[in-house]
Amino acid sequence: MLERINETTEFLKSKGMINPDAGIILGTGLGELTAQIKKRIEIDYKDIPNFPVSTVEGHAGKLIFGEFGNKKIVAMKGRFHYYEGYGSEQVALPVRVLKYLGIKSLFLSNAAGGVNPSFQIGDIMIITDHINLLPNPLIGQNDDRIGARFPDMGEAYDKYLIKKALIIAKKHNIRIHKGIYLSTSGPTFETPAEYKYFRIIGADAVGMSTTPEVIIARHMNLPCFAVSVITDLGVEGKIEYTTHESVQYEAVKTEARMTTIMTELISSL
Repeated sequence: MLERINETTEFLKSKGMINPDAGIILGTGLGELTAQIKKRIEIDYKDIPNFPVSTVEGHAGKLIFGEFGNKKIVAMKGRFHYYEGYGSEQVALPVRVLKYLGIKSLFLSNAAGGVNPSFQIGDIMIITDHINLLPNPLIGQNDDRIGARFPDMGEAYDKYLIKKALIIAKKHNIRIHKGIYLSTSGPTFETPAEYKYFRIIGADAVGMSTTPEVIIARHMNLPCFAVSVITDLGVEGKIEYTTHESVQYEAVKTEARMTTIMTELISSL
C-alpha cells in the first residue's frame, strides 16, 4: 500500500497541494462547507491515481486544497463507504494520503440518526468515542512503516480539540451535545429494534461512516475531531419514515453552525 500512497501523494503535490495543516472529510449534505475555502485547487477523485470514486448522492467526489480559517487545508468533499462495495484498502488510502501530504489533524463530519432521547433533529453532537460495527480497516497484513500492528484507541477523539470546540459553541450560543457514535454497514436505515439495541449498548447516534477513517488516522497517530449532525431520530415514539433526501435536507440546514465551529477550531491550531 505504501507505494500507492506515495504515488498518489506525489501526484497531488505536483498539482500544488503542499504542506496542509489539517484534513477535513465531509459527509452527506455537508459538502458546501468547502465554499469557504479560498485560493483553492480542486481535483475530481476520478482524476487522482489510485483514488476510489464517490457513488452516493450528496458526495461530490472532489479533493479541495486551499485556505480555510487562516490555515492551509485539504478537504474531501465526499467520502467512501463499505456499502458502496469498497474494501479496506480503498477506504484507507485517501486518509493515508492526507497524512502523507502533511496534515497534523483530521476533522470529520457525518449525518447521523439520534438514539439519545434528549436529541432533536438539527442538533450537533461532538463525538467523544465510538462503537465500530463495521469491518476493522486494519484487518490484514500490517505495514510497520505506516503504523503499529495493534494501535491504541484509548483516545480516538482528541480531548484538547473537543474542549476547544465546546468553548467555541458556547461563545456562539450553538446548541451542542457530546456523545458516542456507532457505525453500521448500511445502506439500510435501522429498524426500531436495532435503534433500541444501539441505545442499550451505549450509543447516542448511529451512522454508516467515520469510524474506519478514525481508526486509520489513529493507526498513524493523527489526532481526530468529529461531529455528527442529527438528521433523524431513532427514539421510540419519534421514529419517522427516513430517506436519503430527508437526511441531506436536514444536514444542509445545520451546515452554517457546523462551519462556524470547524472554522474557528482550525484557525486555532
